[in-house]
Amino acid sequence: MGFGIGNSSSAMTDFLRQSGGYAVIDGGLATELERHGADLNDPLWSAKCLISSPHLIKTVHLDYLEAGADIIITASYQATIQGFESKGMSRDEGEALLKRSVEIACEARDTYYERCAEHHLSEGIKNDKILKKRPILVAASVGSYGAYLADGSEYDGNYGDAVTLSTLKEFHRRRVQVLAEAGPDLIAFETIPNKLEAQAFAELLEEDGINIPAWFAFNSKDGVNVVSGDSVIECASIAESCEKAIAVGINCTPPRFIRGLILSIQKVTTKPILIYPNSGETYDPDRKQWVQSTGVSDEDFVSYVSKWREYGASLIGGCCRTTPNTIKAIYKTLKSPADSPSQL
Repeated sequence: MGFGIGNSSSAMTDFLRQSGGYAVIDGGLATELERHGADLNDPLWSAKCLISSPHLIKTVHLDYLEAGADIIITASYQATIQGFESKGMSRDEGEALLKRSVEIACEARDTYYERCAEHHLSEGIKNDKILKKRPILVAASVGSYGAYLADGSEYDGNYGDAVTLSTLKEFHRRRVQVLAEAGPDLIAFETIPNKLEAQAFAELLEEDGINIPAWFAFNSKDGVNVVSGDSVIECASIAESCEKAIAVGINCTPPRFIRGLILSIQKVTTKPILIYPNSGETYDPDRKQWVQSTGVSDEDFVSYVSKWREYGASLIGGCCRTTPNTIKAIYKTLKSPADSPSQL
């Protein structure tokens, strides 16, 4: 299913209506790839698997679809042409890997639909796997400039005075074009740490005539501002004023901060609000690992979901360290017949 190039603001509303009012976003990719045996100790992080083990990426996408995800996000968060070139690849090879990230997700969706057709289950569940034909979107992930730097700066947004609006636009331009041309349903700008990068994304969408819509997801560590210290209200306002932005919200942020962030974003946007927090664990950029025992359990994470829905979020999933089990619990919370959400 594609959004096409019509009225992008209504495209997400239409999709949500078809999804019963609420949609489930998938969960963490890197930790799931590691669980399946991938070694991600590399500046390319999960994007390394585009080179070494694309079959594992498809497996994880399928795991999330069978857990009830309505939207799967490609393995391109840390995939940049510049990053691939630093590994000795040509520009053409880097662009091919970006396209491949979208192709793998689309192939996973096709395989999932084939599995659904094989079973014809009225309740859509077999062996605790959700096999239910439904609209599924592929979102092409674009991580921040800080993600490319692989120094943890997407968690503080402090790029220094030398990085200007022009710098960021030039860094992202070709990558966004290549991903958009590869056939996803939308672009997911993720873990946006500051106002400047949000502005760069908004301008690229308009200037380059990108013919699919996008969502903007910011990250926060205090529940008031994005990680750079810029106001989340000001950041959300940039997305609100961008015609091609079809949803705005928060990702990779501890669950305890989400309520306040939803309420802040609601003040300035009429677009659907999306939230896919991390598990609450803390990332240590020096050791390049998540600090164990700082997060919340799946049960605690999911206990927030009904509240987030009440506060106004309509697209809900997980980010780092969340799993298919987390997503399945979100699916059951949002799509339970006993607690069915009202239609939009």
